[in-house]
Amino acid sequence: MTFVPLEEVRAAGKGVSTRQTEQVRRLPPWFKVTIRQGPRYKSIRETIDTLGLHTICEEARCPNVWECWNQGTATFLILGDICTRRCHYCAVTTGRPHDVEPEEPIRVARAVQALALRHAVITSVNRDELDDGGAWVFAETIREIRRLTSNCTVEVLIPDFEGNESALATVVAERPDILNHNIETVRRLFPTVRPQGKYQRSIELLARAKRWGARTKTGLIVGMGESVEEIREVMHDLRAVGCELLTIGQYLQPTKRHLPVVRFYHPTEFAALKSEGLALGFRHVESGPLVRSSYHAEQQTDLAAS
Repeated sequence: MTFVPLEEVRAAGKGVSTRQTEQVRRLPPWFKVTIRQGPRYKSIRETIDTLGLHTICEEARCPNVWECWNQGTATFLILGDICTRRCHYCAVTTGRPHDVEPEEPIRVARAVQALALRHAVITSVNRDELDDGGAWVFAETIREIRRLTSNCTVEVLIPDFEGNESALATVVAERPDILNHNIETVRRLFPTVRPQGKYQRSIELLARAKRWGARTKTGLIVGMGESVEEIREVMHDLRAVGCELLTIGQYLQPTKRHLPVVRFYHPTEFAALKSEGLALGFRHVESGPLVRSSYHAEQQTDLAAS
């Protein structure tokens, strides 16, 4: 087991020497991850490769991949690995996507079955060129997972479908255990951070899904120039539409082409935000420097259901 600073982990993955990593601006001392490729990590790696699948863990360069995979959890990325949007914080490749693969849902379901997962998280790139944004693939994936693994809970992390109510209804109709749509940032920064998204559209999606009976969840990443008061405003907006689960994590610049980090929040600040969120009525708030949307997702689902 190796315990190393996060920037050295990233550099090692790109073949950069230790001497070169010393030239990288140091992250705060609380940014450390454990690298350990245990048997469950290897099993997930082999299953994903064999079935030709993608994970957001890899595509978005998630710092928690070792921890989560060693615990037997992974977030499957459907509808390919090329996104039609260019969000300025996200490492996923932007471009012209490949054709939708009709057999992808069954391949995901077979992976869930092979790995004996108790909780599966399914997300996707944006597919704005499709009439329904790929909603039918989400729905089919939920159905196939439940057909093969009836005791597995299913969480979907969906795009905004450009406000297409019919697309959202297609997913909600399959009654996922958790319906997640990440707000990501505060209202003021949306045009800069997510130029093809709209803050109010995301809020309305969560409101609509809640009205239709879904248990809703969302996530924020902080450190891109927002104020704490703006974070509070987002939390109030989310509670006003009944959102139950919230994740808050630190933004980390994926490459030099992406937005720079404006500031790093201290772990005590994340703890304070968690306390404020719980006081507002969220069923659970996962808040910390390395928290991402699917971090400890299974535990969050259990808490929300209790």
